[in-house]
Amino acid sequence: MPDKDDSLNSERDEGGVPLDSATDTNTGGAEPISIDAGRTKLAAEFDDMKQTLLRRQADFDNYRKRIEKERGEDARRTTGRLIEELIPIIDGFEHALAAHGAKEYENYRRGFELIYKQLVENVTKLGVERIDPVGKQFDPHLHQAMDRLETSDHPDGTIVQVFQPGYLFHGRTLRPAMVRVAVNAAAASNKTAN
Repeated sequence: MPDKDDSLNSERDEGGVPLDSATDTNTGGAEPISIDAGRTKLAAEFDDMKQTLLRRQADFDNYRKRIEKERGEDARRTTGRLIEELIPIIDGFEHALAAHGAKEYENYRRGFELIYKQLVENVTKLGVERIDPVGKQFDPHLHQAMDRLETSDHPDGTIVQVFQPGYLFHGRTLRPAMVRVAVNAAAASNKTAN
């Protein structure tokens, strides 16, 4: 019969089990395989979660970029609508400045010129370009033909007069320029003959 002191004094492992009574951990090799399988399963789950996280981060980045783009486009559309409303005011200033060239209107004229200049500069800063196409070829995307002039002094399709300037906003036509287009009498007769 073992002595009580022997059982108390025997060496023990980290789990408190006496070393002489510990069982062999390599019985049949089943336990190490299950640890390796568990590690492999955990590694696969970790990789899966990592891939899911990366996809969600990419989706969020794409969402953020799309929202920023839409906000920019909304701001541009709103500014474009405002500028469309300001164009008739610019036209009014131009007509007023052209109509009053008399000496008695000189002080008023200078005031109007300063206001007009400020308005045009601020609208230009927002991305507006004035279409002033005299001498250029007619483009139906930028110009609206109001009249034609039969002449041999200018090439066929050349704009010879602008009735009302047009305006572009970031490449989009806000208002086409209203123009008179040269039509070569010889070219016109050749087209009708064919």
